[in-house]
Amino acid sequence: MEEFLSRIATGAGIGPALAEKAVGLMLGFLQRHTADGPVARMLEAIPGASELVAKYHGDDPEGGGGLMGLGQQLMSEGLSMAKIAGLANETIAFAKEHAGDELVDEVLNSVPGLPQFV
Repeated sequence: MEEFLSRIATGAGIGPALAEKAVGLMLGFLQRHTADGPVARMLEAIPGASELVAKYHGDDPEGGGGLMGLGQQLMSEGLSMAKIAGLANETIAFAKEHAGDELVDEVLNSVPGLPQFV
């Protein structure tokens, strides 16, 4: 998991603790808002992903909030839209290396509106 978070933090230009929480929130969002099968296979393939989801899964904003709620939550952690985009792109690249392009794209495309942001 350290390799994963270090790479994400460096690529997004943020600290490791913030990277950990932000990635956990993003992956937790995907787990809650996509089909169980594909997202479960993706999370299993990414080293440390299941632990991050378990740690931050409960940080779902009141009432959910969908994709916009996730964005607001990440911005409340001090991330700009540019940093969020960088974080998402680094996370997706890492996920594709471990889970494959097809599976990651299937997960991302199952969230309405998400592909336009990543």
